[in-house]
Amino acid sequence: MKELAEELNKRFKKSAPEEIIAWFLNEFDGKVAISSSMGVEDQIITHMAVNVKKDVDIFTLDTGRLFPETYDLIQQTNDHYGIRIHVYFPDNREVEDMVNTHGINLFYKSEANRKLCCDVRKLRPLARALKGLDAWICGLRTEQSVTRILTQHVEWDEKNGLIKVNPLSEWLEEEVWDYVHKHKVPYNPLHDKGFPSIGCQPCTRAVKPGEDVRSGRWWWETPEKKECGLHQR
Repeated sequence: MKELAEELNKRFKKSAPEEIIAWFLNEFDGKVAISSSMGVEDQIITHMAVNVKKDVDIFTLDTGRLFPETYDLIQQTNDHYGIRIHVYFPDNREVEDMVNTHGINLFYKSEANRKLCCDVRKLRPLARALKGLDAWICGLRTEQSVTRILTQHVEWDEKNGLIKVNPLSEWLEEEVWDYVHKHKVPYNPLHDKGFPSIGCQPCTRAVKPGEDVRSGRWWWETPEKKECGLHQR
């Protein structure tokens, strides 16, 4: 499968996102899913995907610490496209043990604590979501952060053992918003309030004009560490 990922990346090097998404939804039918954080890029991918396959498998991770606007967008997206996004939750016992041991806002205390929280609330539910799949489609772009500059259209996800597809990897911010406005794609209103990247509420804040789009995520850590592990490189 790793060799296949390399071959497909060469094949789709100059392809439009719609073409990449359509090919994987058809060729990997039943073995591919879209992972959505409900960010604007993922909303674009959802829009493109439902135009190809109405019953496309789309999932999101509810960490229990999301913004109210994100929850509203899940429902709005379901209603807008007539779909049902599959929501995965962390194990309640694992969350209870973690909080009772390390505190409710443990992530501010150390990098190790923050990674533990991401592991319990995101990575373990992700493993369940990816079980049985051969590929997953994400909204990563190389422009987003220093941790994503090597993102390719198609790559091998060594950690999860499947193909990872990033149809928008080469898109610029301007292209993202042009598409959203042209196709009236529903998006999180926090994007209009200085939140280019939206994750859990305690770990996300607005950024100033000109700042890196990921600078509002885990702002107390250095840029090269600003990943939760979902897209660890």
